[in-house]
Order: sequence, then C-alpha cells, then structure tokens
Amino acid sequence: VIYFTHIISLSLSFSSSTLRILSTIYSASLSEMWSYVCLPFLLLFWNDLAVAKASESIFLPTQTGADSSRAFGPVCSSPDPNLNYRPVIGILSHPGDGASGRLTNDTSTTYIAASYVKFAEAGGARVIPLIYNEPEELLFQKLELVNGVIFTGGWAKKYEYFDIVKKIFNKALERNDAGEHFPVFGICLGFELMSIIISQNRDILERFDAEDNASSLQFVENINIKGTLFQRFPPELL
Repeated sequence: VIYFTHIISLSLSFSSSTLRILSTIYSASLSEMWSYVCLPFLLLFWNDLAVAKASESIFLPTQTGADSSRAFGPVCSSPDPNLNYRPVIGILSHPGDGASGRLTNDTSTTYIAASYVKFAEAGGARVIPLIYNEPEELLFQKLELVNGVIFTGGWAKKYEYFDIVKKIFNKALERNDAGEHFPVFGICLGFELMSIIISQNRDILERFDAEDNASSLQFVENINIKGTLFQRFPPELL
C-alpha cells in the first residue's frame, strides 16, 4: 500500500519509463512480501498433514518387513482411551464364611478373604470373584473374561470344590496350549490341589510338623529359574 501511494503521488512528475521502473519494483516487493507471509503457513500445514498421515498407520518393527518407507515411522499403536489395560484376575471362592461358622453355618455360603483381593490389586490387577458353587455355565462365562486365576488357601480338598478347581485348571491348560498366556497362581491349599491334579495322585501330600522354621529352598540339580518368581530371590534364600 505504501509503495502504491508513493507511485500515485509521483506519477504526474515522472516519465512513463520511470513509472514502469517503479511499478516493477512495487510488484517485486509485493511478491516478496507475500512469500514471507505465506511460507510459514504452508510449512505449518505440511507439518500437520505429515503428523496426521503418520498417526493413521502405526506398525510394529516386525510388521515393517522390507518396506523401507516405514522403517523410521512409529512402531507401536497408541492406546485406546476407551479400553482399560489393567489385567483382570479371577479369584475362586472357598466354602464357608471364613470365620469357622461364627457368621453363618449355611452350607451354600462361600467367601474370598480380602487379603487375596488386595494382593492382586497391589500388583495393578482388577478382580472378578469366581463363586465355586454357582452354575458352571455362569462360572465359565466369567472365566472367559479374566486373564488369570488365583486358587486361595483353605481346607476343602474333596467333592464339589476339588472338582471345580480341576475343571478351571484344565481350562487354563487349554488356553495356554492354544498360545494364550493364562497364569494360575495357587496359595497353600490352591498349590496342594494343583499338585494333586497334575500328579493324579490324591496321596501325594504328606503330613509334617514345623513351626517358626526359616529354611532355604532346595532345588533339584540343573534347574533353570530364569524367568520365574524365584529369579528375584536373594541368594541367601535359595
């Protein structure tokens, strides 16, 4: 605008050739000015377009294959904000009220000690109760919703409780054999029941009498504890 006004004011005193020179200078200056103004916007638009295109397809390193165009792109998918990625652990209930019948003597009563729930939650998991005496169809529907199972401590080694533990354990084996990582964690009675199921020997358990005895674990020779719970144990406990 400044150049244009200046040209108009001097047009009466300058020759036509002079006007052509000034007009050329004005046009060049205006073009240069638009370049400075538009270039940042073009760069910003191009950057946004590149980011949007990159977010459409995100690949793992093994998925890039021989396609070199993806070699330096994103390598993992962004989390879905609508999904909860915390694992869900099913805890099997135990017969009784957990208080030796002081709360109720109903034979259909079942309980899960809060300590097992807190144990799973302390590791970042969510918990679903698996009621051992509920209809099996419902129980196995819930089993399909969990990422692992905990068998708790207790006293019930026979009859209906043992049968349902065995069925759940076999379901877990099927899922692991199919390639799914489905852990089963047994505590006290839970570990004993798994020992009976795996060995197919109900007499495998032996009585013992020990109290306040801090002893180390004794492993068989050449055992590999890498990747197991015992890998993190200090040497003095092994």
